[in-house]
Amino acid sequence: MPRAARKTADSGIYHVMMRGINRQVIFEEAEDYEKMKQVILDCREKSGFELYAYCLMSNHIHLLLKEKKEPLGIIFRRIGSQYVYWYNTKYSRTGHLFQDRFRSEPVETDDYLLTVLRYIHRNPVKAGLVERPEEYAYSSFRGYTEGKNEVDTGYILDLLPRERFEEFHEAGWQDKCLDMSEDEVRRVTDEEAMRIMRKVTHCDSCPGFQALDQSKRAALIGKMKREGLSLRQISRLTGETVYGVQKCLSNKEPSPLFQPLHEQET
Repeated sequence: MPRAARKTADSGIYHVMMRGINRQVIFEEAEDYEKMKQVILDCREKSGFELYAYCLMSNHIHLLLKEKKEPLGIIFRRIGSQYVYWYNTKYSRTGHLFQDRFRSEPVETDDYLLTVLRYIHRNPVKAGLVERPEEYAYSSFRGYTEGKNEVDTGYILDLLPRERFEEFHEAGWQDKCLDMSEDEVRRVTDEEAMRIMRKVTHCDSCPGFQALDQSKRAALIGKMKREGLSLRQISRLTGETVYGVQKCLSNKEPSPLFQPLHEQET
């Protein structure tokens, strides 16, 4: 079935989400978050887009931006290729890291622009990582409240003065953007999920788990499930497909899909 054409924005403004392949973790430690932020800022200079907001979560990122010199497709090829090259080199892995198509929605009104901004900044609160948006280190929230020169704040602050910024973000519990489903929201903290994964597997990262032989991966996935992790959570932390995790847990013959990512992709 052919893909639906991407909706274009007359305003040039888009809310975009990029997610790890099989919803796997794409940021293992603080250095990875910082590298992605630098990649985004470098690509802003090359592609000429205006960046209104960002939030880097463990297995996906949100950006609110306005096209200028280059279209979305080129912008996100730049961002994806630069980060993946760095990540694969650091973790001695090969293959894709992001799903093959980013998701986007046009933002045509100022009211919806502010709604998306708030939704992006509240993502870590909704996921249970922090209690307030300003406590999260890897979003653009502090760029507005502390005047950091990393996002283009002028247009937003013309609509929402800085003295009202935090108050505006206190609302928004029911904001839903990009038709995000509830199962895409992490229900345990990143720290707790990673702690369980490391305790069970003795691996510090997703690439480390993928380097194990298949029979050992299968046994460890069973242990993680017994520790209370969901299928999707195991998939995100290990890089295996959800289908492969299900096959493993049902004690069926390993599926061809149940392979490390560098073996899946050609």
